[in-house]
Amino acid sequence: MGIGADGWGGLPEPARAELAGCDVLFGSARQLALVPLDKPKTPWPSPLLPALGELLSGHSGRRFGVLASGDPLVSGIGTTLVKRFGDVRIVPAVSSLALARARLGWPAEETDVVSVVGRNVHRVARVLTPGARLLVLSADASTPAEIAKLLTAQGFGDSALTVFEQLGAPDERRFEGLARTWSAEVDPLNLVAIGCAGGPGLPLTGLPDDAFEHDGQLTKRDLRALALARLAPMPGRLLWDVGAGAGSVAIEWSRANPANRAIAVERDASRAARIARNAERLGVPDLRVVTGSAPDALAGLPAPDAVFAGGGLAALDGCREALRPGGRLVAHAVTLESEQVLAQAYRDHGGELMRVAVEHAAPLGGFTGWTPARTVTQWSFLK
Repeated sequence: MGIGADGWGGLPEPARAELAGCDVLFGSARQLALVPLDKPKTPWPSPLLPALGELLSGHSGRRFGVLASGDPLVSGIGTTLVKRFGDVRIVPAVSSLALARARLGWPAEETDVVSVVGRNVHRVARVLTPGARLLVLSADASTPAEIAKLLTAQGFGDSALTVFEQLGAPDERRFEGLARTWSAEVDPLNLVAIGCAGGPGLPLTGLPDDAFEHDGQLTKRDLRALALARLAPMPGRLLWDVGAGAGSVAIEWSRANPANRAIAVERDASRAARIARNAERLGVPDLRVVTGSAPDALAGLPAPDAVFAGGGLAALDGCREALRPGGRLVAHAVTLESEQVLAQAYRDHGGELMRVAVEHAAPLGGFTGWTPARTVTQWSFLK
């Protein structure tokens, strides 16, 4: 049952009747306090997910009423309950996102939404671009200041921030200011609207090489584009980036769609830490980094939809076998020895084998000549 900040008074009569017919109510302490019904009320524990099954099973056979903010399927508990139980009736209220867009006059199709509820605030960095309109679902009272700091560090300090607190409640308030000078203290129940200004920002994919912190172990932009074209990122799919170096392939895979997931496997601990820093700064802090050598480090990982092997091919057979049906594998080699591994894989399993030579124009005395990079052999395979 969606409930707004205006509480019981804002619910239509059919919604009140639904709650009155429940045996027990669940929700946050704040939400439960909004409902003046003499019924057992159970606030959610923290953390919620590990305790959810046992908590609900303790009330087996009773009719549950679960309170959620606004639309329960917008970054809400409704999504979790539907995934776990399937047969759940959802009664939405007007979401805070709809209320904020109404206050601002922002069309839904021109507004990006990012949730940082229980998540890293750097997820906002993925969608920073001049002129963009963003709505951020805040975690708590500290979120607006964290966002302002992030925007300023990313070159978007001139972005206009509008923070709504207690949206829809009688005591709703609105704060406005620039990210670089933000100082307002707000209520924990708030939502942040960003009118992005500054930049220049970064593309979702095709990032320049200097966007990454690296020590030379980096799949360069042109070869990264070729690899991603064959890995074919699609929403919600999982990538293994094995021998990840700076993590550039895993990061671009994750940036392609907010539902994409990636695991970067890197044996060198300092490089693994660097991958985590790159992922956070480039807006995909949920990227998982595993420190260890393949194939041992791959044990127990969830089955991938795609694998990129850019460093060391000792685990190539294991990666191919781990792929889900329909999954894709792309491997790069720069030495004769590793090229022979790919040639054997091509003979045994088919796929596509090609060599890629990239040359860049550079000064040559008083003229301009071509400077070649290392030739790379690429094997791609569809399972």
